[in-house]
Amino acid sequence: MPNPELPTGKEKEVFVREMFDSISPTYDRLNRIMTFRFDQIWRKQSLESLSLPSGSTILDLACGTGDFVKMARLQGYRCIGTDFSHGMLSHSRLSNDLVVSDALNLSFKANSFDGVTCGFALRNFTELLPVFKEMSRVLKTGGKIALLEVAQPSSLIMRVGHGIYFNKIVPLIGGILSDKEAYQYLPASVSYLPPTAAIIEMLVNAGFSEISHALLTTGAAQLFTAKKR
Repeated sequence: MPNPELPTGKEKEVFVREMFDSISPTYDRLNRIMTFRFDQIWRKQSLESLSLPSGSTILDLACGTGDFVKMARLQGYRCIGTDFSHGMLSHSRLSNDLVVSDALNLSFKANSFDGVTCGFALRNFTELLPVFKEMSRVLKTGGKIALLEVAQPSSLIMRVGHGIYFNKIVPLIGGILSDKEAYQYLPASVSYLPPTAAIIEMLVNAGFSEISHALLTTGAAQLFTAKKR
């Protein structure tokens, strides 16, 4: 269950947009520092999981400053990024195919993309099922998704160490180098994530099949993949 102290609904939408606008200048640098660059490894694994032919068109949802977009293009895909944070998009080094759009109402035609990626954003949406339905709508039949998120290690010892780092050290570093409130929110926002089984059920209800769930790097991150029916 979400932490009752965290915002919900429209309040959450406004808070998340303003938060990402505020931390956008330092967001990429802090990602690299806090994940020891594993965020790049996880994104590469996510793209590889799509197994799409070179030249396929991918939509990166909640693209931030464009990490997935840059990596996808290097792997031979045409990738369009979309985010509702103007600040994040304005601090991207990419010059084209970045679109301001709300994940609950994407500004793209149906059956437009071969794949959809989304990195570390599921817990920031106000609702998940409508987002999954929008992913399905813009995907071609047989199109694939790769959804990357934070997770908790299954090992008790690893989980304790991960909890100390994620809940104590990450906010400390974030407060020194960026915005204290934002980096207190980011670890706390994990409570927004439904259980794995519930996410899988929502993906089924949104029109996906061949759903797979994998833990990455001893459970520090997780990856959902699926295909549009």
